[in-house]
Amino acid sequence: MQPRQQRFSLWYAVIVALTMLALQTLFMSEQVDTLPYSDFKVLLHAGKIKDVAIGDQDITGTFSTEGVEGLLTQQQIDAIRRTGKGDHPFQTLRVNDPALVQELEAAKVRFVGRPDNKWLSTLLSWVVPALLFFAVWNFLIRRMGGAAAGGLMEIGKSKAKVYMQKETGVTFADVAGIDEAKEELSEIVSFLKEPLRYQLLGGRIPKGVLLVGAPGTGKTLLAKAVAGEAAVPFFSMSGSEFVEMFVGVGAARVRDLFSQAESMAPCIIFIDELDALGKTRAFNLVGGNEEREQTLNQLLVEMDGFDSNKGVIIMAATNRPEILDPALLRPGRFDRHVALDRPDLKGREQILKVHARNVTLGADVDLGKIAARTPGFAGADLANLVNEAALLAAREGKSAVQTVDFDEALDRIVGGLEKKNRVMNAKEKETIAYHEAGHAIVAEHRPLADRVSKVSIIPRGIAALGYTQQTPTEDRYLLKRSELLDRLDVLLGGYVAEQIVYHDVSTGAQNDLQRATDMARQMITQFGMSEQLGLATYEQTPNPLLAGTGLMQRERTEYSEDTAQLIDAEVRKVLSDASARVTATLEGQRAKLEALSRMLLDKEVVDRHDLDMILSGNVTPMPPPKAEAGSPASATAPQPAQQPHSR
Repeated sequence: MQPRQQRFSLWYAVIVALTMLALQTLFMSEQVDTLPYSDFKVLLHAGKIKDVAIGDQDITGTFSTEGVEGLLTQQQIDAIRRTGKGDHPFQTLRVNDPALVQELEAAKVRFVGRPDNKWLSTLLSWVVPALLFFAVWNFLIRRMGGAAAGGLMEIGKSKAKVYMQKETGVTFADVAGIDEAKEELSEIVSFLKEPLRYQLLGGRIPKGVLLVGAPGTGKTLLAKAVAGEAAVPFFSMSGSEFVEMFVGVGAARVRDLFSQAESMAPCIIFIDELDALGKTRAFNLVGGNEEREQTLNQLLVEMDGFDSNKGVIIMAATNRPEILDPALLRPGRFDRHVALDRPDLKGREQILKVHARNVTLGADVDLGKIAARTPGFAGADLANLVNEAALLAAREGKSAVQTVDFDEALDRIVGGLEKKNRVMNAKEKETIAYHEAGHAIVAEHRPLADRVSKVSIIPRGIAALGYTQQTPTEDRYLLKRSELLDRLDVLLGGYVAEQIVYHDVSTGAQNDLQRATDMARQMITQFGMSEQLGLATYEQTPNPLLAGTGLMQRERTEYSEDTAQLIDAEVRKVLSDASARVTATLEGQRAKLEALSRMLLDKEVVDRHDLDMILSGNVTPMPPPKAEAGSPASATAPQPAQQPHSR
């Protein structure tokens, strides 16, 4: 049990100040009227003085207020009258008057000697205020000096959060969907538990392990699971916490972090978001990155200087490995790189089971089917899906989370929040219905396109006025040219449907046209799917690990203007051919297009069962496009996250 932390409060200072005032009131002389020494002698000769206390510096006592008119000034008499009749206290400054004692004896005045309490006066006037000032100053310095508070006194101390033993609360049982990564890191756990087994054979455990993957794939969770399995201290720190506004602070924190880790070995140091600290060092005329580069240099030195056989393992995570300094990635520093990809169908189901352990599920919930509807979802996305479904069920007062709650949560995540209060006129609503019906009809008449699971014209999110949701039958990692062409046709289905029905188009197809153009350009410039351009590639292929992260990569432009014009012509040809195919399909299936649009206007949401009823007639799928001679048979492409076709 940790001891209770004592905290200093400014109320303590207030209490001390009030106590000091009380002591002054108690021990110091009471507030009395100060008389000139001459008035004191006048009152003494008039017989008005009652008693006197003679001190080293002053004389105090009382005098009778009766008959003092004419002896004192009018202002003094008015002050005496406000206090009432009777004896009145006074104080006067003592002067060198040798005859004072004789005069007091002659007037039969009782007098005593009074020593001055100089030590108490000095204490209350100087020592106590000084102690009070020191207490306040110490309180402020402590508040500023804590490493966790980012203070000045200990600014060079490491800000790492230390989780002792199994305080991380995470083990490999809490990590699912990344079995290969767990197997890679199990060796680290084995070394931390049994280091002698490796040392006897002369083996050396990797000094550093770099976890690379898209956001939400479980990099931080996996690092905590390694510490939880090995039951060793876990130092967790973000890369941005090393760098401060003061020069040299980051390097000092790196030294302090490694010093603490070596004193608590075996242990794990985890640096999250390593790219904030480990960007490639480059010449900078301004010198604005000098502090970050000093911190990085110190990290490189520390990683070279310590012995991994002592049991200190460095783990780091990043989703931008392409910008890391090469000195960090060489053997001897981060020896092992573990890539965390988005989970496949089996992995998504395992992740859903982990996050649903504490959720009461209904009997109709099939996590396998939910996993099949979430291609491209990372672990964080699936955790959010389960949480959203539980919140929706609780909002409606249900005793268990049902399939309909998962459906609504999935729609909310993919399409955005439902805009129930958005008012659209009848003409716009009809246009949206035809647009979405065009997507659905084309998708159902393309044998290589994903099947449609839901069509909706309910506005969602910021700009989506409707969407067509497709569910893939399996995860795909290779897409053939024929499959890409089918997907291209589905993207153009809404645009062509508006053209056929209204002989006009709306602005709602902007997103579809953008995605279709990007797909056609990738087919021509990256996948070599053009007879005119041959097998050469002309643009940078995106990293599959970074799919869906929004990171832009520099495009290759090392080709002539004639080639650029040829690329543009090929892209236009691919889109034009796709538009012609879609037009032929929708004109041949005009009755089904009308029926589906009317059902959407009536119900707003059409599920798979209703769609099958409309398509139950003589459905003649379009034959797959013939592969052109000389074109590649397949193209490497990452499985994209599920994105509904929306307006």
